[in-house]
Amino acid sequence: MRVVLGVTGGIAAYKAAELLRKLQDRGLDIQVVMTAGARNFVTPLTFAALSGHKVITEMFGESGEEPNVESAIEHIAVAQGIDALVIAPATANVIAKMANGIADDFLTTLCLATTAPIIVAPAMNVKMWGNQATQHNLQALRTRRIRVLEPDEGYLACGMIGSGRLASVESITRVVFETLHLRDDLRDETVLISAGPTEEPLDPVRYISNRSSGKMGYALAEACRRRGATVTLVSGPTRLPAPAGVTVENVRTTAEMREAMLRSLDRATMVLMAAAVVDFAPAGVVTEKIRKRQGDLHLELKPTEDILAEISLRHRAHQLIVGFAAETNRLLENAAAKVREKNLDMIVANDVTQAGAGFDSDTNIVTLVFADGQVKPLEKMSKFDVANVILDEAIGLRSKRAAAGKR
Repeated sequence: MRVVLGVTGGIAAYKAAELLRKLQDRGLDIQVVMTAGARNFVTPLTFAALSGHKVITEMFGESGEEPNVESAIEHIAVAQGIDALVIAPATANVIAKMANGIADDFLTTLCLATTAPIIVAPAMNVKMWGNQATQHNLQALRTRRIRVLEPDEGYLACGMIGSGRLASVESITRVVFETLHLRDDLRDETVLISAGPTEEPLDPVRYISNRSSGKMGYALAEACRRRGATVTLVSGPTRLPAPAGVTVENVRTTAEMREAMLRSLDRATMVLMAAAVVDFAPAGVVTEKIRKRQGDLHLELKPTEDILAEISLRHRAHQLIVGFAAETNRLLENAAAKVREKNLDMIVANDVTQAGAGFDSDTNIVTLVFADGQVKPLEKMSKFDVANVILDEAIGLRSKRAAAGKR
């Protein structure tokens, strides 16, 4: 989702940088638009560095440049491609322009051009806030279904005490999420996720592994982050970019993954073991490359550590443990046995031989098997959508557990 953050010329403009970060943490793409007054308080370079986008400051090119009509048309196109417009801080001057349909800079022009929801967070002197003209203008905005956040009370930059302080970043963020229908239901969760394959070396150039792409685990990490969780992702070797806002620990072998998972286990409230851990490793690693030769090569394999079983033994009462099972036959039977043997709250099982459910696929077809014997098959959907269903069910289990504890 793409959001425009409009920054106007008030002392609270510096808080917009923190707001930008909070919005980015939930996966939002932020385009900053600054008024001329805002640049007296914070430089465009600050917001460009944080957002990763050039800041829009002028309607027809930068000051002193030839007017650029093509640039203006390109900028106006921003209005058609955003999901929300957030103006924070919003000065009395900009609020007055919005109320009266004045479009004399890029931000106020955008307000008229966009059909996206608009959220306004005023910040000004207490006397300006209480002025009849300002209140009339705010009511005009509300009448047009523009969301106006009430300012906080307290000490103001002018030295006075009263209403006029910019609403807290947390309050603004919450309203943006509500407007975009983004959930914040994992904000109290610390989620530990494993993803991808592990590799077990045979010699300096060869190893035993599997076809896991890591896409399911990475989708879980992204979904958790977007829903407000603190996320640690322990990842085996993949070609996927690290999700923004997630702590990533890269590992290669099963032993390394075990160590990383156990190191973070105590801090976790939820564990999602989505990695495809190699089940067997060479009994010994050859120090030099095994040369091609005539005849058979016999390998002795040994079982690797069962990370999920160890996590299950060590887990505490408040922790939810979710396992994953990639099967080729007897899907439900094998999944149910794994739930019982490893004392899991839930297991996500999929038949990797099905079209649209393989390791490298962007979609998945899974069946959720619960500790109480309940089975919930899901239709084919994107791995990100599957991740959100898994999280919905995990939250449901958490609620049931809490309700049972109150009896």
